[in-house]
Amino acid sequence: MSNIRAAITGVQGFIPEDILTNEELATMVDTNPEWITSRTGISERRILKGKLGTSYMAVEAVKGLLAKTGTRPEDIDLLIVGTVTPDFTFPATANLVASETGCVNAYSYDINAACSGFIYSLVTGAQHIESGRYKKVIVVGADKMSSIIDYSDRTTCVIFGDGAGAVLLEPSADENGLVDFILKSDGAGCKYLHKKAGGSVNPSNPRNVYGGDHYVYQEGQAVFKFAVVNMAQISYDIMERNGLTNESVNWLVPHQANKRIIDATAERMGLPPEKVMLNIQRYGNTTAGTIPLCLWDYESQLRKGDNLIISAFGGGFTWGAIYLRWAYDGK
Repeated sequence: MSNIRAAITGVQGFIPEDILTNEELATMVDTNPEWITSRTGISERRILKGKLGTSYMAVEAVKGLLAKTGTRPEDIDLLIVGTVTPDFTFPATANLVASETGCVNAYSYDINAACSGFIYSLVTGAQHIESGRYKKVIVVGADKMSSIIDYSDRTTCVIFGDGAGAVLLEPSADENGLVDFILKSDGAGCKYLHKKAGGSVNPSNPRNVYGGDHYVYQEGQAVFKFAVVNMAQISYDIMERNGLTNESVNWLVPHQANKRIIDATAERMGLPPEKVMLNIQRYGNTTAGTIPLCLWDYESQLRKGDNLIISAFGGGFTWGAIYLRWAYDGK
């Protein structure tokens, strides 16, 4: 096993300026603000309007990250984008982001693991660092969920928003960095959460476009039950495997899908609310964007050596947890 450890040495986020509140949603579908907040924890979400794709948000996050860390774009070896809303079927959104940000020497690709896309991408990027061949890897989580949401379906439109976040991975100078991970998947969950049309099984045609099959389909109760159990358990499992206690864990960085799922995960880990990163109330579920946006929002509170448990659950089903020791004092 390599002695090299991959550390996050910078984080940057991007959120669109347009806000969609619960009050506005109540004028669009049969719901009310209190119902949304009580069941999801969400008060508002950001929407990327106009003919702009996921790459637009990812580019802004990467540009900010490069400037913030004083990194030359030509020094980036690899750029990975976790997304379920690529600009195109091909080329990869990561290809577009690398080109637009001047990362001309990086090879790039997308990872589709739905809401677990960022943690899958982070683990993959870290392994490239651990191989010893790469020194600077950018990992992005970004989704324009508004592009695949039916705003007449109150079971999904109240949940999702748009946003992006990016981190820089570099070899650690000490014992900080990504220590351990557990990743899982179960394709049997497809029937509960997927997009019916637009793939090779059901290619786009006028009937399925006008029939609404290009929007997210979700059986909320089934997804909720699976997520509550598995995201909580895998977060506990990685703590136990690494000899961590509720006292030695400084932060839980959970995917921001639903506050009740986040609360259940924290409870299983024995963590108080002040150790749980939470911004779902402002952004909603930005899918692959939630975790890097949490790190960005809480960066100033992070200290070198902090023990972080990062966990997510997504459609597919996909889920997992990472144990990471933070590598720098936030500013």
